[in-house]
Amino acid sequence: MPAAGVLHILIGVVTGPYSTRHQRGSFDEVVSVGRTVTLTALFFFVVVTVVQPPLLVPRSVPLLGGAVALVGMLAVRFVARAWRARRFGRREAEARAIVIGAGVTGRSLVHSMLFGSGQYVPVAIVDEDRGMRRQRVDGIKVLTGLGHIPRIAERKRATHLVVALPDADAQYLREVAQIGDATGLQVKVLPAIDDMFNRADVQDLRDVDLEDLLGRRPVLLDQEAIAAQITGQVVLVTGAGGSIGSELCRQIARYRPARLLMLERDESGLHATQLSLTGRGLLEGEDLLLADIRERGRLHQLFLEHRPDVVFHAAALKHLTLLEKNPSEAWMTNVQGTYNVLSAAAASGVGVFINVSTDKAAAPTSALGYSKRIAERLTAEFARKHAGRYVSVRFGNVLGSRGSVIPIFTEQIRTGQPVTVTHPDVERYFMLIPEACQLVLQACVMGGDGEAMVLDMGEPVKIADVARTLMRMAGQEVPILYTGLRPGEKLSEDLFTDSEHRRETGHPLVRSVDVPPISGDFINSSTYPDSVETLRRLALHPVSEAVMREGSR
Repeated sequence: MPAAGVLHILIGVVTGPYSTRHQRGSFDEVVSVGRTVTLTALFFFVVVTVVQPPLLVPRSVPLLGGAVALVGMLAVRFVARAWRARRFGRREAEARAIVIGAGVTGRSLVHSMLFGSGQYVPVAIVDEDRGMRRQRVDGIKVLTGLGHIPRIAERKRATHLVVALPDADAQYLREVAQIGDATGLQVKVLPAIDDMFNRADVQDLRDVDLEDLLGRRPVLLDQEAIAAQITGQVVLVTGAGGSIGSELCRQIARYRPARLLMLERDESGLHATQLSLTGRGLLEGEDLLLADIRERGRLHQLFLEHRPDVVFHAAALKHLTLLEKNPSEAWMTNVQGTYNVLSAAAASGVGVFINVSTDKAAAPTSALGYSKRIAERLTAEFARKHAGRYVSVRFGNVLGSRGSVIPIFTEQIRTGQPVTVTHPDVERYFMLIPEACQLVLQACVMGGDGEAMVLDMGEPVKIADVARTLMRMAGQEVPILYTGLRPGEKLSEDLFTDSEHRRETGHPLVRSVDVPPISGDFINSSTYPDSVETLRRLALHPVSEAVMREGSR
């Protein structure tokens, strides 16, 4: 017996648990202990079988002894781990957390809370998967369903609600945030899984922000298809200094185009985009094109000089109220400007043209919507008449874009002014700028000639709820002042018109519709539309019978 103990220790020092500090009760420690016991038992089994007469020591003794030793060693370790977890779980901490999610990330986070810095102590785990029912993680019981949270929070004196689901969507996070508000729990979340290193840790936790509640959906891209479309090609982006255009430039640059041409009329915007791409804002190089899309001659000159293969047309005027008062401006930029870019692209032999549109082009009711609808129809017309592939991409409001309600509300709350909302029931679709641009790139490789690719924006969110969320995040309450719907504004936006037949695509977040083409002959008229009604008539102008016959062949 003493010899077996000495040999076990020697083998354990060389290959087993005594040479490495394992986490108590972990899989690695179980394997290490099992290896040591097995080697010891096998050695004595050989000795008993070969050296000694079998009658003195039964051959089963080394095997049974090894099994008993293994059970005993593992039992001691698991008891030690359970005792340690229970002791840490009962300690007083500044934050008593209910953890949502009992998967790999949740287990890793609970372990970090128990044996880490001590800032948080997990008091309960909640998971939506009923298969997790009655399980325990480091001695903490798993309950199923968010409905348990109010009762647990009161009984366990919880202070925090921690979401250990890095890829939780916005709708789920809004539900959790509402529970947090109702129970007085502070909600914490983990960053997206791609932003975490190795395992989830307490140090990764952060407060919920507006992007979590309104955006944040995993977007799966066909990287190979996008690379095949962009890598080694000359790519031109109009409106490169704007919110969407600049993000498109940053994402396109990752695919290593032969050249990335950035066209913009605002020199400050162009400067900011170059700075974000290169770290140098010297406004040097041949890829910065300072030009206005209203100037057809200038565009043709630049397109013929640089011969782009792929064009992303993101330049546009987008402020509904201003364009409602100045419909001729909507015409000159969103309609005539788009026609100018389209004609320059066709003349230079562009292979792919992507027109960035808006949900306001579906069932339009405003100068902005009418002008963007005409732009979609012009794009479809060029698809019908010219070589190459001409596609529109339609989506709603993007968070963080210049002129959006978010910075306006934030400033009103900061200064203690009433937050101005047009109507209690007005709601909009929201998407993060990176998400929108990723899906624009995806639509670039899958859109059919003349189609409009419509991005799935999730569920619409009431603007008043956005204002309340911003107040809660700022810790400051101000009144909401309802000012009434503005001319041309709708309570809810549409992603499709009633007459459009939506089709599924190869991507779960992108659908497609056909857009009726419209001839650009009226563009050359010397007079600009001086009213929203004129824009409306053009936007809703029926397709000619000749075009319909040609399309049905």
